[in-house]
Amino acid sequence: MNAIPPLLDHLVLATPDLGATVTAFARRTGVTPAPGGVHLGLGTRNHLVGLGGRSYLEILGPDPEQPDPSGPRPFGVDRLTGPAVLTWAISPPDLDAAIAGARARGHDPGPVRPMSRRTPDGTLLRWRLTDAGPGETGGLLPFLIDWGDSPHPADSGLPVTPLLAVSASAPDPEGQRGPLAALGTALTLTTGPFALSFTVDTPNGPVSFG
Repeated sequence: MNAIPPLLDHLVLATPDLGATVTAFARRTGVTPAPGGVHLGLGTRNHLVGLGGRSYLEILGPDPEQPDPSGPRPFGVDRLTGPAVLTWAISPPDLDAAIAGARARGHDPGPVRPMSRRTPDGTLLRWRLTDAGPGETGGLLPFLIDWGDSPHPADSGLPVTPLLAVSASAPDPEGQRGPLAALGTALTLTTGPFALSFTVDTPNGPVSFG
């Protein structure tokens, strides 16, 4: 099975303290993540690192410069006690066709909703995505994303730590392979509690997170 999932768009490393996690990533890897932008109204912001090709890592946490949002922050950030690889996204060539195909194969990725964020240079990025919460499967099943006409984050000159592998564990690995196949992707799975991890190549050698 592929060490890197087909169609991978990005991985999400969520944290209750964005500054501390970005500093720790830079210390471990020798690569400093670039500011990504602000999710206005959601109370979060992110930093980004390229993973090679059109894939990237999103390090996401609370934005201290925003007021508290009216609802929970994305990805359950408010409940985290430390950094965690929470979920991942795939970017199929045709989002709507991929959703219809997955539903025909017995897996419903959920409804599609629009989102946006403002980059540090003022560019407004807009995209569509399916439900991005970790859900009952602990984030093992990816959400789907379509960047439309917006520039892809991986094309914005990010610092890069090439992705070597993504893996996961689940109490019932076989139960996850069907939905993953319905989405046109796959993961290296072992038996254990729900968990995601990844390894990147860095100036300090391979480094794993998860």
